[in-house]
Amino acid sequence: MSVQKMSKRITAPEITDRKGGAPIVALTSYHAHTAAIADKYVDFILVGDSLGMVMHGFDSTLPVPLDLMILHGRAVMRGAKQALVVVDMPFGSYEESHAQAFRNAARVMKETECGAIKVEGGKRMADTIHFLTERGIPVMAHIGLTPQFINVFGGFKTQGRTRDKWAAIEEDAKAVADAGAFAVVLEAIVEPLAKKITKSLAIPTIGIGASAACDGQILVMEDMLGLSPRVPKFVKEFGEVGKAIEKAISAYADEVRARTFPLSENTYEMKD
Repeated sequence: MSVQKMSKRITAPEITDRKGGAPIVALTSYHAHTAAIADKYVDFILVGDSLGMVMHGFDSTLPVPLDLMILHGRAVMRGAKQALVVVDMPFGSYEESHAQAFRNAARVMKETECGAIKVEGGKRMADTIHFLTERGIPVMAHIGLTPQFINVFGGFKTQGRTRDKWAAIEEDAKAVADAGAFAVVLEAIVEPLAKKITKSLAIPTIGIGASAACDGQILVMEDMLGLSPRVPKFVKEFGEVGKAIEKAISAYADEVRARTFPLSENTYEMKD
């Protein structure tokens, strides 16, 4: 009898258990090859609906369909072997009813084999989060600036700038934690508020533009690689991939036009 050796993938409960411990590292990914690279260094990978803007040229995340999330989720799962993979539920796929949310979340998990899904919203989504977690679907919550509500917010704006706005965001955080979310993304929240929420919750907070006070951090991979044409002010670019790609394409175009492109090696064998 043969025994297959399988790598152990990080689970949602293990992310929860990291509360107050070593910082949780996360990135977005939308393809198998970048997922395979990130897998060596991160605790979880988010297949974010930001792929609509980053990869497909949409102005917001709102047009992203469920089928597209599943397609990219499957690709990421083929590349990542150890990190927890979390797939965003896109706008319109979970807000209507508990039945709709479960049907679509179950489809995402079955067709991608991911370890969890993510939904946006605080108090308004607490009942749905509870409904899903009670039925075996791990849920990561997302509060603060929620991009699917961009038309309500009137743009990508930092949340909690004045203390009179804090209470509502704190109530959102408590509601999703009480509902059973295993972690919560805090996006574009001022540092004092993010720190207060992080201390008050028993589940990890994952910051994106919410300061180092959170239990972990996540960035859009293309933003931190220097591949996105426009990035939020809080993003540190750890690479200049966009410039490197442009330089390489320019060099290739120059060689083809000068007829100096090396075509003598016309074999299809792969390089070592």
